[in-house]
Formats: sequence, structure tokens, C-alpha cells
Amino acid sequence: MSQSLGDLALFYRRRLLENVVPFWEQHALDHDYGGYFNSLDRTGAVYDSDKAVWLQARAVWMFAKLYNTVEARPAWLDAARLGYEFLTKYAFDTDGRMFFALTRAGEPLRKRRYYFSETFAAIAFAEYARAAQNAAALDRAKSVYRLIVDLYRNPQQLPPKSIPGTRPMKAHAIPMIMLATTHELRQVDDDPLYTEIVDDALGQILNHFMKPEKQALLETVGPNGEYLNTIDGRTVNPGHAIESAWFIMHEAQHRNDSQLVARAAQIIDWSLELGWDREYGGLFYFVDVAGKPPTQLEWDMKLWWPHTEALYALLLAHHLTHEQRYADWFEKVHAWSFDHFADTDYGEWYGYLRRDGSVSTPLKGGMWKGFFHLPRALWLCWRLFERMQAQSAAG
Repeated sequence: MSQSLGDLALFYRRRLLENVVPFWEQHALDHDYGGYFNSLDRTGAVYDSDKAVWLQARAVWMFAKLYNTVEARPAWLDAARLGYEFLTKYAFDTDGRMFFALTRAGEPLRKRRYYFSETFAAIAFAEYARAAQNAAALDRAKSVYRLIVDLYRNPQQLPPKSIPGTRPMKAHAIPMIMLATTHELRQVDDDPLYTEIVDDALGQILNHFMKPEKQALLETVGPNGEYLNTIDGRTVNPGHAIESAWFIMHEAQHRNDSQLVARAAQIIDWSLELGWDREYGGLFYFVDVAGKPPTQLEWDMKLWWPHTEALYALLLAHHLTHEQRYADWFEKVHAWSFDHFADTDYGEWYGYLRRDGSVSTPLKGGMWKGFFHLPRALWLCWRLFERMQAQSAAG
């Protein structure tokens, strides 16, 4: 690293605690109706008051995680409680499933077939339970998790995305989110079910979606991992693949499995080779693994979250493999990201850039961008830099 580990730890700490967290603390908390405003413009002003349930849950998790791991600030616990109480009061339908979007006051607007609202609620409730020493919150987390597991194991309960039987397929996002969700629950609870789900989700990612012959982790495959020579089947989301890779590395650390680290690192290598824009820098949002024309109109945009995930994945890969190329890549992604996404005037990051790195829309939050990817990455990188510094000092 061209900068010292201590300097980098301080940089990420200050960006988190002096820039990003204050932006959301100041602008997002809805003290009148509960929960958080998601839709914030460049300055933090609210431009729409509807609330995305998954982003409400992500913010609960983030505030509670800060309280549990950084400092027991009452303001962070209060902020987490604001979202927890809003979710428990308004976000659940009568069938136990959760809505996707609510009005400011908590009236239901939309419900989706996917269970991402539920996965983020499970980790939010678990982390809040730890922060507030709230047994009821942990019970809620476990209850929601059991619902998720039932849907994961029996997907026929969900409305089909496409005509059943014609071209059966499955998405990488599902085992990926199950792996990440289960990691969080496993930290606060002891249940053999967690090992079963981790094993299944990890096996699907490595054996079905990871394709050495294509040198890619695909977003969509057949039910048993079959390669589909279609637009969906050829799609790679480099940011998603890289995020999945660090989930796998976390599991490798849990198991002390160096071979698993190597497989995760291979996913990172492939994703950078496919996804890095050699002309303008930054990660493409989508690419076609066969080099055919991407059909997603936003394919060449540079979104904030693939870059936040790449920062942590590359740093962790360097830490676990000691290979210099990951440090070099980290510095490249770090420089590009902070040069292009960071708003030096109002704080936080822009979320959506054009291919050349210019700002497409100046919003800081919406129904898809909230208090999650950026603060999580800053927190993870900061803490890892501190561990690396301590290990270096110890010799």
C-alpha cells in the first residue's frame, strides 16, 4: 500500500463517522412517523416520503452494528429503535410476509414476490436485539428467518417469475443473500439450521453459478447449474459477483479454509477482468460473458455499490492471500471511487454515474440506495485495516 495501514484506517474511519453517518443521522430520521426517509437529494433534502422496507431494515442493521461494534452511543440505539418499531408495526402483511414499499405513515404500497425485505429484516432484528438486549427482537429475527428458509427450500410457494416449465432457471441473488443473512444470524444465535443453509447456499454458488470454463460467476443458470445461452444466462453483474466473493471469504475465515479463499479470489479476478472499464475506469454494471451486446440500458453506468463491495473484497483478498495484486487493485478502485463518487461539498456518495464518471443524477438516496453499502464498506475496511496494522506491529 502506498499509504500506511494506520493512515488508511483513519481515512476510512473518518469518512464513516464524520461524513456518511452524520449525513443520514441529520437528514433521514423521521421522528414524526418513525422509520427513515430514503429519498434524499444531493443536499439531504427529502424529495419523496415513501419508504422502502428493505432499506428501512438495512438502516436498522447499520445503526445497531455501529452501536454494537464502534461505540455505544445512545443516539445510534435510538436511531435503530426508530426503524425497528416502524418495521414491526407496519411492514408485515397478514400472511407473515413483508411489504416492499410503504407510505411515510406506514400504509402498504407494494409487495414483491422476492423475499429481500424479509432477509434484511432478519439481520436488522438480530443486530437490534444485540444492541438493545431485546429478547423479543431476537425471537422476531428467528421467526422471519424460518419463514425465509421455508421459501428458500420451497420456492414453488412464490409466484413464478416466468412461465413454469418453458425455461426453468434460478438466480444467483437467492443463495447469495441466504449466505449473507445466515452469517448474521449465526453471530447472535446457535442453531444447526444455520450450518445447513450455509452449506447449501455456498454449494449452489460454487457448483452452479461459478463457471471456470466461462471465467465468470453468472447471475442466472438452469435449476442444476446449466449454462443458458440466452440474454439472462449470459449476464454477469461484476459487483454482485465480487460481493458474493467476500461473503465466501467470510465463510472461509469461519472454516479456516484456504482453498475456499482461493476460489473466492478467483471470482474477484474474473469479475475485474470482465467488468473493469479500461477506457474510463470503474466497474460496468452488467456485461455479457460471451461478449455479445448487453441489453440492459444501464449496462455501462458506474453505480456506487459495486465499487464499495470491490473495496472491501480486494482488501480482504489481499489480507488473506498476501498477494500484491489485490493491494494494487484496491488502490486503483479506491482512487477511482473517491475521485468520482464522493461529494466533497455535501457529503456521502453519488449513486449513479455515466460511463465517463460524470454524475447522472445527484441523489444520495432513493428506493434502491440507502444507509447500507457505503457505510458497511467503510466500517469493514476501517476495522480490517486496524487488524492488519495490529498484526503488522506484532510481527
